[in-house]
Amino acid sequence: MKRIILLGPPGSGKGTMSELIKLDYELPTISTGDILRKNVALGTDLGKQAKAFMEKGELVPDSLILDLIAARLEEDDAKNGYLLDGFPRNTAQADALGEMLAKAGGQIDHAIYLAVPDEVLISRITSRRVCSVCGATYNTITKPPKEEDTCDVCGGEVIQRADDTEETARNRLEVYNNETHPLVEYYQGKGILSEISADAPLEDVYEKIQAVLG
Repeated sequence: MKRIILLGPPGSGKGTMSELIKLDYELPTISTGDILRKNVALGTDLGKQAKAFMEKGELVPDSLILDLIAARLEEDDAKNGYLLDGFPRNTAQADALGEMLAKAGGQIDHAIYLAVPDEVLISRITSRRVCSVCGATYNTITKPPKEEDTCDVCGGEVIQRADDTEETARNRLEVYNNETHPLVEYYQGKGILSEISADAPLEDVYEKIQAVLG
């Protein structure tokens, strides 16, 4: 069984790596955003509680997030392991997750940290573009559309999202460094952290992840 947490700042490549891990190791990717949307859509008791906070523009409390995570980990596809994406977000959530798993006789097996210098992250984030129609993603440096500002897939307009500007990117990194980055030291202290330099070609980064996971 492999229970994995993938850590890294915005722009570090977590989304790409999670997809590769999911396919190669046949593990479900468990994200708090997906769980919230699913429970709200299905109208579950937990979903109704979460919706009440979301409609007020408030953060869903940690206790409720943990209840949602606990329910998700009980589903059949998570019995043989899973990849946690975007959770835990802070050390308080990590403590609660650890206690929850310990009660069931389990623990996190691997915490993989994708390390990238801040200026590289800013460059990656600000060069991202997305099709306003079909959502196809591009990068002005590594993967530009064949015709400027025009989607290769559907011909829609390729735009820069509001949260991919430099000012927003720096704000997101500051929030990450204050709130989530302490998890690196946290899991290092537990002896399960593997730090991987993600300032490298995708194939090289994934090879290092495979070496950790076996």
